[in-house]
Amino acid sequence: MTWHGWLQIALLFAVVLLAALPLGGFMARVHAGKRNVLTPVLGPLERGLYRLARVDPAAEQSWLGYTSAILAFNAAGFLLLYLLLRLQGVLPLNPQGFPGLAPDLAFDTAVSFVTNTNWQAYAGETTMSHGSQMAGLTVQNFLSAATGLALAMALVRGFARFNAGTVGNFFVDLTRSTLYVLLPLAFVTPLLLVALGMPQTLHASVAATTLEDGQQTLALGPVASQVAIKQLGTNGGGFFNANAAHPFENPTALANLVQTWQMLVVATALVFAFGRMVGDRRQAYALLAVMGLLLIAGTAVVYAAEAQGTPLLASLGLDPAGANMEGKEVRFGLALSALWAASPRASAAVRSTPCTARSPRSAA
Repeated sequence: MTWHGWLQIALLFAVVLLAALPLGGFMARVHAGKRNVLTPVLGPLERGLYRLARVDPAAEQSWLGYTSAILAFNAAGFLLLYLLLRLQGVLPLNPQGFPGLAPDLAFDTAVSFVTNTNWQAYAGETTMSHGSQMAGLTVQNFLSAATGLALAMALVRGFARFNAGTVGNFFVDLTRSTLYVLLPLAFVTPLLLVALGMPQTLHASVAATTLEDGQQTLALGPVASQVAIKQLGTNGGGFFNANAAHPFENPTALANLVQTWQMLVVATALVFAFGRMVGDRRQAYALLAVMGLLLIAGTAVVYAAEAQGTPLLASLGLDPAGANMEGKEVRFGLALSALWAASPRASAAVRSTPCTARSPRSAA
């Protein structure tokens, strides 16, 4: 471990906090139905979606109604994704000419992406068409993350209201999480990722000449748009089989930092939103401290382990530098690789730690 490695980690933490504090306040306003800076642009679209879906934004649901709505919505999402993957071979945006997925693989993938598990039992660049990647997997990356945000907001309302019989409206929370939080972030950050070298194209592939004067076909596609939302929602399930270890999904050290920032910023902002919604920011600071300790501890453990040499390799004289780099990421170094590995686990902590908090009214 080195001081400049920890300096990189500390700088990223600072950037995450600087962005998460105003974003948390924004999220609290959005989910309270208050006017915000995006209301003039997205307000008409939000109201139009409610009319189209015949949803009354003022009508709230009990916890049972909210849960039933989540289950029904995600069941429909599973069915649509399953059908899309099975019919991939006859659908447009398939320049590679990939056939439809086998029933078991389509089922496994649909369940995985709808539930935010994002397990990949396939190689994306040799299995999924551009249409499946965009209309199927990327859409579910949005919806599964928005479902998680909606559920978090319902939980927060349960603490803030204490004796209330309702926890909000799932379809309203889902719409607002998608429109006001995830879509703007997933629109801006891909532009930055593209500028840093990540592909975003509808071309299927490009031919390249190797250093040995050979020919190699490199898979391409709408990578940046999918990577952005997979990171913002801590979804997993990238465009390529190797995910962020692939140079097209993670082309530079700066792109690596941007994606790590994406993994942390929404979860951190949600903590600040929680503090505002329950009327006690001290609880937000307590939750943030828990998340921060988990992240720092996890990063330190991974960083320390990776900085040690592999004893067997060292005994054979094959590890003179002392770092455990066998099979490891060599482009970004130990510090950023350790932070990357620890970040999703710390973000997940926000889903469970609010259960220990009490609202001021419940404490009374």
